[in-house]
Amino acid sequence: MVNWKYILGEIFLIFIGISLAIWFNNWNTSNQIDENKSVAIDKIEEEIRNNLRELVAARNINIKIPEAVEAYKEMRSETDGQVISSISDMQLFQKSFPGFLRINDSLRINDSIYSYSGDTQINLELPELSEIAWETSRHMGIANAFGYECLYELENMYNIQRLVQNEINKAAEALQTQEIARLLRILGFIRQYDAQLEADYISMLEQIPDCL
Repeated sequence: MVNWKYILGEIFLIFIGISLAIWFNNWNTSNQIDENKSVAIDKIEEEIRNNLRELVAARNINIKIPEAVEAYKEMRSETDGQVISSISDMQLFQKSFPGFLRINDSLRINDSIYSYSGDTQINLELPELSEIAWETSRHMGIANAFGYECLYELENMYNIQRLVQNEINKAAEALQTQEIARLLRILGFIRQYDAQLEADYISMLEQIPDCL
């Protein structure tokens, strides 16, 4: 005679065992996702902070390039390319824009005015704007666990960052080919873009804890 109570009891125990195994697996997976998500958020936050420092540091240096070029043009003679200036004005120029003009020789014109000859050098600061943490989170699927608003803001921020990086690459190319007028135009575009990017960085740093 078949012992249905025993069979049903075994089935019930098997069902309970499978259910517990599924629950434990889901719980373990959920914990792993939460852990990976927390690590990803920390790495992205660190990346944004580093990028913000790079952006501001580069801007503080590069913002002087158009000023230096303009000041240099005002002193430079259109006929022979010599720089005409008083000693005090030249000292002020060198202090304001160190390294831009390296004087090779000077010729006294009168009591206070000298003619200077030398070489100019533009030091373009190239910020390293990383998106490794963001791309890693996306490729591993961790970013899918972020909220929609968080994903939208992060994607928008990194898109602006790519625009800035692209203009920076153009600026480096213009400097390499000594296209100064083009370089100055590009630096103007960069100032507009990186002002927006800085605002996005700061806003994202305030919002990113909510991505958890």
